[in-house]
Amino acid sequence: MYLSYFGLSEKPFSIAPNPQYLFLSERHKEALAHLTYGLGEAGGFVLLTGEVGTGKTTLTRSLQDQLPENTQVALIYNPALSELELLASICDGFSIGYDEQNATLKTLTDAIKKHLEANHASGGHTILIIDEAQLLSPDVLEQLRLLTNIETNHKKLLQIVLIGQPELNDLLKRNELRQLAQRITARYHLLPLTQGQTFAYVKHRLYVAGCDRTIFTQDALKALYLLTMGVPRLVNLLCERCLVGAFSKQLMMIDSDIVMRSAQEALPPTTLSSELKTDKTSYHWLFPVAFLVVLSMGIGLSFIF
Repeated sequence: MYLSYFGLSEKPFSIAPNPQYLFLSERHKEALAHLTYGLGEAGGFVLLTGEVGTGKTTLTRSLQDQLPENTQVALIYNPALSELELLASICDGFSIGYDEQNATLKTLTDAIKKHLEANHASGGHTILIIDEAQLLSPDVLEQLRLLTNIETNHKKLLQIVLIGQPELNDLLKRNELRQLAQRITARYHLLPLTQGQTFAYVKHRLYVAGCDRTIFTQDALKALYLLTMGVPRLVNLLCERCLVGAFSKQLMMIDSDIVMRSAQEALPPTTLSSELKTDKTSYHWLFPVAFLVVLSMGIGLSFIF
C-alpha cells in the first residue's frame, strides 16, 4: 500500500531470503569467501553459524547462485529427522529412486553411493545443504559423516554445508563427534551488522527496491540500530513497520519518533541480539533508555551502553 507513495517497485524489507537484496558487508564477504573456499576443497564439511536473523540463509542462497552449472544441490530445511528419514530426504533432494516400503539404512546408502559415483564420473559435483543444523541429533550427524566416506583417492564425492545457530558449535564439540569436527574444512560465525553497516544496509535495500532518495533521517537510523543491534531480520521488521507508519500519517520522512513507535508494534517483546541477551529481559526497560539516547542526539550528551 505504501509502494507508490515512496516510489518503490516492491517491498524492500521482506524477511524472505532473496539473494537480490543481499548486502555484502565485510562480515558477509568473509563468510562467503570461507564457504566458497571450503567447497573448493576436497573435504567433506563446511560450517556456517550465526545468531537468529543474521542472514545465514540469504547468504547460502547467494552461494548457490555462484556454484558451477555441473553442481547438483539438495537442501534440507527441517533436519529434525531420524537416520532413516535423513537418508530418504537426501534421496528425495537428489531425485534418487528407492523403494519407500522396504527402505533400510543400507539400501538408501547404497542408492546414494551409486548416485554420487555416477555424478562424479560425468564430471559433476554433489553438495548437500542442511539448514537449522543445530537440530540434528548426534546419531544423524554420524550418519552424515559416514556418507562423506564415499570418496575417490582425490576427493570426497559428497560435500555437506551445515548452517545453524551457535548451539551447533556446542554440539560439534561433543566427544563422539570429534571425527566429524576434524573434517570441517571451513567454518565461519556470522555476526550482526555494525552501526555503519546497518545504515548502509537500509539504504541498499531501498535502492534495490527502486528508491534513490533519503527516507530515514540520521537520527532514525541511529535509533533503528539501537533497537535491533544490527540483526538484519529485526532491521527488516522494524523498517517495514516504519514505512507503514509513515504512510498512514502521510509523512515522506521517517524520524526517530516513528522508529520508536514502530518498534513497540513490530519487534518481539524479547531481547534484540546476543549482546543484549538475558533470560528475563524485555522491552519495558529498553524503550525508556533508548528514548534517552535518541534524545541525547539532539542535546549533545553521550551515553555508554
